[in-house]
Amino acid sequence: MDFTNEFRVSLPLESAWELLGDVERIAPCMPGAQLTGVDGDEYRGTVKLKVGPMTTQYLGTATIEERDAEHHTMSLRARGRESRGQGSADATVTASLLPDGDGTVVRVATELRVTGKVAQFGKGVIEDISRKLMDQFATCLERKLAVPGEASAAQSAPESVAGSAAESAQPSSSPSSPSSSPPSARAAAPAAEPEAVDVLSIVRGPLAKRVVPLVLVLVAAAILVKKLT
Repeated sequence: MDFTNEFRVSLPLESAWELLGDVERIAPCMPGAQLTGVDGDEYRGTVKLKVGPMTTQYLGTATIEERDAEHHTMSLRARGRESRGQGSADATVTASLLPDGDGTVVRVATELRVTGKVAQFGKGVIEDISRKLMDQFATCLERKLAVPGEASAAQSAPESVAGSAAESAQPSSSPSSPSSSPPSARAAAPAAEPEAVDVLSIVRGPLAKRVVPLVLVLVAAAILVKKLT
């Protein structure tokens, strides 16, 4: 099942690429999602979903498989499964950043594979959920950019990265200890508990209870945007 979504951010192309590549900074904008760990290009997280009075947690990973900074495109593999249940989904996602006046359009193409009851859903329902989650993510990003200092920080990111690299290249004035080197795999910085995604507000009726497992991968697909997505 293939579908495409897109959204716009109020930053020039290079600044948008840097912002969307800062996973820990933009992760709080993902509906119901929380980043729990990073290991190289693999990102682990959870998603909380609410169906009526019940809240369920899902586990997922998103792995960057290809990154092209010159053409501002990225591909990743996203997988999600219910922490207590059989529902699962798997997606290959390709994100492309395109200049749009003084801003940038992010286009996300998804190839989705699902198993279990979720496979019974039509493309229309899945596209609707995906679009609404993307819209929420984009709205959150715009709110962050509206905060004084956020936009300027995003636009100065390339210089900051270069400066950090230069500093790290300088010899240390004190001996280093084995424990001072950060591990390649690390836990994400503590973040506020995310509000659960209200599935009933997206899909009404009997479909809501069966569509829940799919939402995780759609969030992860949008999150890919995390490393650009």
